[in-house]
Amino acid sequence: MPDVINQQVIVERLLLLILLWISLGVHEWAHAWTAWKLGDDTAAMLGRLTLNPLAHLDPIGSVLLPLLGVPFGWAKPVPVQPNRFRRTISMRKGMMLVALAGPIANFVQVVVGVALLIVLIRLNYASLLSVSDATWEKIAYLLNTYILMNVSLAIFNFIPVPPLDGSHVVDALLPYSLRPAWAKFCNQSAIVFVALIVLPAVMGINFLRWPVGLALGLIQEIVRWFVL
Repeated sequence: MPDVINQQVIVERLLLLILLWISLGVHEWAHAWTAWKLGDDTAAMLGRLTLNPLAHLDPIGSVLLPLLGVPFGWAKPVPVQPNRFRRTISMRKGMMLVALAGPIANFVQVVVGVALLIVLIRLNYASLLSVSDATWEKIAYLLNTYILMNVSLAIFNFIPVPPLDGSHVVDALLPYSLRPAWAKFCNQSAIVFVALIVLPAVMGINFLRWPVGLALGLIQEIVRWFVL
C-alpha cells in the first residue's frame, strides 16, 4: 500500500512539473517571439524561439526546486539585445513590449485553461464523458492547478523589481525626474529581490495570496456563469 501511494505522489508531482514547464516555456517563447518581431533575432539564433519547454528549462529553477516542493522557480531568461531592435522603436519601449509579452502569454494560458474547464464541465453535466468520478476529479485538479500557476506567474512577473518583467515596464514609463532614484533602486535590486520575494517565500509567507485569490475568485464566477 505505501508503494502505491508513493507512486501516485510521484506521478502527480511529475504531471504538475510538466504543467509548470509548459507555463514557463510559453512565457519565455513569448519574450523571444516579441523580440524577434521587433528585429532582435538573438534568441532565435540560440534556439529559444520555440514552444518546446525543454529549450527554456533551468536545471535548478525549473527542475530541482519544484521537485523539492519549493514554492518558487524560474526558467532560463531569454537573451535580448535592445540595440538590435528596429530603429522605429526606442530600446526602452521595445524592452517594455518584450517584457509584457511574458505575463500576457500566461494570461492567455489562463483563458485556455478556463475554456477547457468550462467545456469539460458542460460535457460532464451532459453525461457525454464516460469517465469515472475519480478520473474527472484528477482532470479538474490538473486544469485548476494549470490556471493557478499561470495566474501566479503573470502577477508575480508584473512586480516592478529587477529582473522581473514589471521592472522593464516601469523603466519605460518612468519620468526622467525619477530616473536617478530608479537607477539607485536597480543597483540594489538583488538585495531587494531576496528581502522582499525570496526570503518571504522560504518562510512560507505568500504575499501573492490576495491578488491571486482575487483573480481566482473572478475566474470562479466566470466558470459558474458559463456552466449553470
